[in-house]
Amino acid sequence: MPTPGRRLPSRLPARLLCLLLLGWVLALPALAMQDAPAPASAPAAASATAQAQEPPLDTDVRARFDFTLGLVADKFAELLAKTPLLLAALLIVVVASWLGGFVSRRLHWMRLRTDNPYMDALIRRVIRTLIVLFGVVVALQLLNATALVSAVLGSAGVVGLVLGFAFKDIAENYVAGVLLSVRRPFSPGDHVRIDDKEGRVVALHSRTTLLITLDGNELQLPNALVFKAILLNYSRNPRRRFDFTVTIDGSQSIRVSHALALDQVRRVEGVLSDPAPSWTVQEFTPAGIVLRFFGWIDQRESDLGKVRSESIRLVKAAFAQHGIESPRTTYHILTARDPSAGAAAVVEHAEPVHSHDADTSVNRDIDEQLAEAQQAADAGTGNLLEPTPGPT
Repeated sequence: MPTPGRRLPSRLPARLLCLLLLGWVLALPALAMQDAPAPASAPAAASATAQAQEPPLDTDVRARFDFTLGLVADKFAELLAKTPLLLAALLIVVVASWLGGFVSRRLHWMRLRTDNPYMDALIRRVIRTLIVLFGVVVALQLLNATALVSAVLGSAGVVGLVLGFAFKDIAENYVAGVLLSVRRPFSPGDHVRIDDKEGRVVALHSRTTLLITLDGNELQLPNALVFKAILLNYSRNPRRRFDFTVTIDGSQSIRVSHALALDQVRRVEGVLSDPAPSWTVQEFTPAGIVLRFFGWIDQRESDLGKVRSESIRLVKAAFAQHGIESPRTTYHILTARDPSAGAAAVVEHAEPVHSHDADTSVNRDIDEQLAEAQQAADAGTGNLLEPTPGPT
């Protein structure tokens, strides 16, 4: 069975090779200084070097191969001689990268922190990029390659112009995201309509705005489209108006009808007394009289659709109970009327005039899905909007 001592000879050559390579690298600068000719013989050395660097004849394949191999060896030796400088330059870049991340995470030291998370992220990126670029310039100065900086900057201008045309849409969406974060036309959870798209806001990312539609689907809109679109924010004002129309027969009294309808709308739970419900006559045609009624709700406490539906139901029930008829769709002649039969029919089909047990609470159907989407956005690429406090 081999003992641990027998493994030492197998590791020893590798360690000696590493030590020799390190010593060779460290000794190369000194050897180069020793072999350098005196200043007085500089012209002769220059001419000898120029003669040594002249390639041999094209027909001498072996000589050209040896010449090329010698050039590669010289370049490799020069690279090894500059290895300590390369390592020092690399260390400077690494330290600059760490320092940029350290400073960018502590903006409050420089009083650069803002209430806008999007702008905070942008300022952090700019500060970190500037510090890293400073470290790269110092590293190039250490390598005596400052001329490379001008070449790189010149090339970067051309490359940036080409990339600007190639990725114009991406840059447009990014800039639009910055402007939206500054203007802040909506907050997470707001109910908005962007052109013909409607939903609840989940998050604002660098290139897209994420919505959850009212039927529970995820919708991503480019920031440039959102910035240029017609945006309607239903949640910015907690008070919201609803309306509905009722058509009555031309023989009915408008004054009695509208007074009865307004009384029923006021009884619905969730309808505000200030502003009070109102009404207008929308039109009077041979087909009937169209009455339009308005009411206001507080969206933080009531759902617009449910309050509107309950208002329509109560108005219909009150009209039926008081004999206010809608326009007839067919023409027929009545030769006699049985009062008892008509009363029985009214009682049979009458709707309740009260609103007990009517549900006018806020619709919570997509709240859970909206919360999950917001958590996913915060855990992933980061939500660029601050959440708004819920109703107390």
